[in-house]
Amino acid sequence: MTHTIGISGSTIMSDETKFNDLFRVHEQITHIEIGEFENEDAFQRFLSLLKNSNKTFGIHSPIYRNGSKYDLLEKFQYTPEQAWTLFEKEIQRLVEIGAQYILVHFPYFQGCARNPDTLIEQGLKRLSELQQTYNLPIICEPKLGLDKSPKGIQYLNAFPITVWEKYGLKLCIDIGDYLLAADEKALNMIQKWKDHIKVVHLHNIEHLDDKYIWVPIHPSHEDDGQHYSLKEILHVLSSYPDLIWILEHTPHSNPSEIFIQEGIDWLAKEVLLKKY
Repeated sequence: MTHTIGISGSTIMSDETKFNDLFRVHEQITHIEIGEFENEDAFQRFLSLLKNSNKTFGIHSPIYRNGSKYDLLEKFQYTPEQAWTLFEKEIQRLVEIGAQYILVHFPYFQGCARNPDTLIEQGLKRLSELQQTYNLPIICEPKLGLDKSPKGIQYLNAFPITVWEKYGLKLCIDIGDYLLAADEKALNMIQKWKDHIKVVHLHNIEHLDDKYIWVPIHPSHEDDGQHYSLKEILHVLSSYPDLIWILEHTPHSNPSEIFIQEGIDWLAKEVLLKKY
């Protein structure tokens, strides 16, 4: 059983001037997941740094900041057909440069939807065809919708596993989104998909009035009464094989390097060093 710890471009908001932060020497971090580059020059600079590192990488669609992020099932910024065309072009590009996978927000619903099971299966069929055509793993990440709508996550939870299994696609579980969507029921909802999870997005939540930010995971959050406790979720997920754990906080809380490293050490202890 091999687990991998990676870091997300969200930690620097994919800021080209801070790319070096993703390549700092953290013994435990061997993978980078990133997307939403400002432009082609920024993408090329990242690839150049990557070439001179020993890290693997996956791309979180869209590659560029103005790309389609939420549109495969319903229009958010682009029509679904435009979104599918853009997504296929991204896959073609990534096959050429050796990405380990492409991750896409799916299923994503802004709120309530008619016939969500039908829409999800139609999307799965197209994603599966793209995965088979280009031989690049596609990772599906269910997300909260507008105003933290939990509908997309709830629709996935109600979706039959037997149907999902027909299409050979893996899932990314965003721990923060699942906790916001389901609170104490989040773990049960996650466990339903245990045989299909490949990537885990890790961050905790801090609420600021009617908004919230993603903060680094840290053992001090477990009993402070202000953050979600993650330890049980980490323990359960750590028994699933070959996961990629992505540290996906954002810089808005201005966390110190020491604080971030303590969270990494805690994750490594709970996941990488767990005895089976």
